[in-house]
Amino acid sequence: MEQQRKKILVTGGAGFIGSHLCERLLNEGNEVYCLDNFFTGNKDNIIHLLDNPYFELIRHDVTMPFFIEVDQIYNLACPASPIHYQQNPIKTIKTSVMGAINMLGLAKRNHARILQASTSEVYGDPFIHPQTEDYWGNVNPIGPRSCYDEGKRCAESLFVNYHQQNGVDIKIIRIFNTYGPKMQPNDGRVISNFICQALQGEDITIYGDGKQTRSFQYVDDLIEAMVRMMNSDNSVQGPINIGNPAEFSMLELAEKVIAQTGTQSKITFLPKPEDDPTQRQPDIALAKKHLGNWEPTIALDKGLSKTIAYFKSR
Repeated sequence: MEQQRKKILVTGGAGFIGSHLCERLLNEGNEVYCLDNFFTGNKDNIIHLLDNPYFELIRHDVTMPFFIEVDQIYNLACPASPIHYQQNPIKTIKTSVMGAINMLGLAKRNHARILQASTSEVYGDPFIHPQTEDYWGNVNPIGPRSCYDEGKRCAESLFVNYHQQNGVDIKIIRIFNTYGPKMQPNDGRVISNFICQALQGEDITIYGDGKQTRSFQYVDDLIEAMVRMMNSDNSVQGPINIGNPAEFSMLELAEKVIAQTGTQSKITFLPKPEDDPTQRQPDIALAKKHLGNWEPTIALDKGLSKTIAYFKSR
């Protein structure tokens, strides 16, 4: 067991996705270093792991250099919801770009494999549907979302350049809308918004006409794909889309939340934010091909009930 125990660094490890990943990696018998500056991460997400002798929590900002000996790095550090990444746009773009440079430098020194958690936001408001990995996207480089979109696009470029120039062993995934327990109630994401409004008996607010669509994947499906990607064949670098191709309109989602919570909430409509995409759906053919026929297994109704139960307990 000791020989197989990998040393794994997870940046953003106290966040929504990072905390689920830390749990999974510990359960597989690895030594896990969780790095977080707690800008959007939450100690409550990982407090139950602190007694594990193979788990270490490190308070650090990825925009500053960091030195440690590890075998693998999952680079998740970056605020991911519009409400948080627009709060301090300069900090957001520095986290994506400087964070990538620092972690790629660490991977290079350690001869470690590094995975970049990129995003479907690199496609912007797409002209093609569903989105394939060879689509270059339609992003406004000076819009209110650009700090996140362009920061993640630049990080992908850095990963590819470090691989080509320095032989760094890289993996890139593009994460589509993900939900589940440990989401923050105030993160501005549509599922947490709808559930919290419903549970508090408030009106459910839809931005725009409600016809815009998203594809929602439950967090366990994402974590499975991330671990498979990290341990995939050397020839697979990505980027690879990780998401659920099942597409739902905002109205359909609101109606599902109302039905499952039994709330008396009404649906109200507000103006659509600038540069908000009208459609978002992943083509996951590459994930199926390279990640052991991976595809999402948890349907929206089942995932919603688990997420609603979590928010009720909060």
